[in-house]
Amino acid sequence: MAGATKVAPEPTLIGSVQRALRLLEAAGAHPDGAPAKVLAREAGISLPTAYHLLRTLTHDDYLRRHSGLYLLGDAVERLVTGGAMQNRRGTLEESLAHWRDAIGVPVYFAVYHEGEIEIVAVSDTPYAPAVTEWADFRETGHAHALGQCLLGQLDESARREHLSRHPVQPVTPYTVPDRRTLLERLAARPRAHPVVERQEYAIGTVCAAIPITGCSGAATMAISLPVHQKARLLPAVEQLRTGIGGLLGSLAFSISI
Repeated sequence: MAGATKVAPEPTLIGSVQRALRLLEAAGAHPDGAPAKVLAREAGISLPTAYHLLRTLTHDDYLRRHSGLYLLGDAVERLVTGGAMQNRRGTLEESLAHWRDAIGVPVYFAVYHEGEIEIVAVSDTPYAPAVTEWADFRETGHAHALGQCLLGQLDESARREHLSRHPVQPVTPYTVPDRRTLLERLAARPRAHPVVERQEYAIGTVCAAIPITGCSGAATMAISLPVHQKARLLPAVEQLRTGIGGLLGSLAFSISI
């Protein structure tokens, strides 16, 4: 229509996100913080718009305000850490898959974290399936190679404390019979040696675990085989142990997962 007044388009949601990201980038360039005027200028944003976005980013913990200066907040650190973790987990899974294919067995990685046994990753195939967790791995650490290997890396007091929360009890007819026998077995085994377990957790399965050294806590890798292939177990775990050195860089991070 002739003579109609043109209306300026309203800011889009995508535009607001872009401006907020530019503010975060500007704040990241000032480790000691910067005032709103500086951030607005560096981000190429008008000061009123910058104030509005800064309030929102501060409310959501992406920024924090101290003495009139804006600094990156905890939410940004969580994003960065989460991305790094994801990348490292991908590297770990690739490493496990390499050994799964090289040896032809399921491969497991576990850590002892905040008083519990945690299975971080498992790599298997339909032709070499992993052991089914039919009894909680955390509660039955005394019965499987992963758990015995992790418990063997703890000091005596931590080991006893764990077993007070997760008592030794029969899982199969082959499970270590009692706490005393388990503690004697763990104390007698050199920490760097593989742990071998035969049908103590699952009937028809044998397992072996290797302690991962050079980490900030207890960690282990393990393999499993059907009992009729038990002759393969020791050569396979030795192959894994020999090649494990190249994996330490990708495994050490998982202690903090």
